[in-house]
Amino acid sequence: MKSGTILIFYGLFLIVAGMAGFLSNPEKAKTALMSGGTFGLIQIVVGTISLKGWKPARKLGIGICAFLALTFTWRSIVSWMAVAGGQSEKIFAASLISTMLAASIVAIILLIKQKPSAA
Repeated sequence: MKSGTILIFYGLFLIVAGMAGFLSNPEKAKTALMSGGTFGLIQIVVGTISLKGWKPARKLGIGICAFLALTFTWRSIVSWMAVAGGQSEKIFAASLISTMLAASIVAIILLIKQKPSAA
């Protein structure tokens, strides 16, 4: 699979995850929709540019995935700590953020395995 395709699928996943987070709690999860949509769209654009042959797009995509992985690590720790502290209503959010973290790690691994010249 080409780097651009990986980034596009990852971007689509972020958008869907952001929508799922928002739909789970529309009053409090507007940031999930905005951040998932924004970073998802950015990754789709980077993936599209990668497929068109812009070689730095792969590294840019890895950098964005790494930034998001760090963010999701922090957010998942905070969310799971809230669950452990008795806030059972945070289980869905904690699970979703952990899934987004896992997807980020998988995307990074897949992108690193790509040859630098691969679109």
